[in-house]
Amino acid sequence: MEKEFVKSPIAAGVVIEQDGKYLLVQESTPSQYGLWNWPAGKVDVGETIEEAAIREGKEETGYNVEIIRKLGIWQDNTKVAAQHALEAKIVGGEFNFPKGELLDAKWFTKEEIYSMKDKLRTSWVIGAIEILENNK
Repeated sequence: MEKEFVKSPIAAGVVIEQDGKYLLVQESTPSQYGLWNWPAGKVDVGETIEEAAIREGKEETGYNVEIIRKLGIWQDNTKVAAQHALEAKIVGGEFNFPKGELLDAKWFTKEEIYSMKDKLRTSWVIGAIEILENNK
């Protein structure tokens, strides 16, 4: 019996913490409408995970970011993208999110994010915070 290999998409997102708050974006796509997530998106062909995270950070927040370190990878099953969360810091740009692509972008404290678990897109939002907070 031959093994079947699954091609699974890859997503990359930036975890930006500043002054005790984390920057999240609010989804506008019908299947994820209103849910909060890291600035993130699919990795394009020929792009590294880090390059995709930097690009998505810029596209979804207006900020130029620099990657500090990889925090972790989350994947519920092979039908959804493997989600790579990378800690990043703002190094330039101005806060501006694409109004047609996202509903909103806001800074939240860790406690605020924990209290809105039902409004988060996936478990990687909390998981990345826990890794970051436990390794400070």
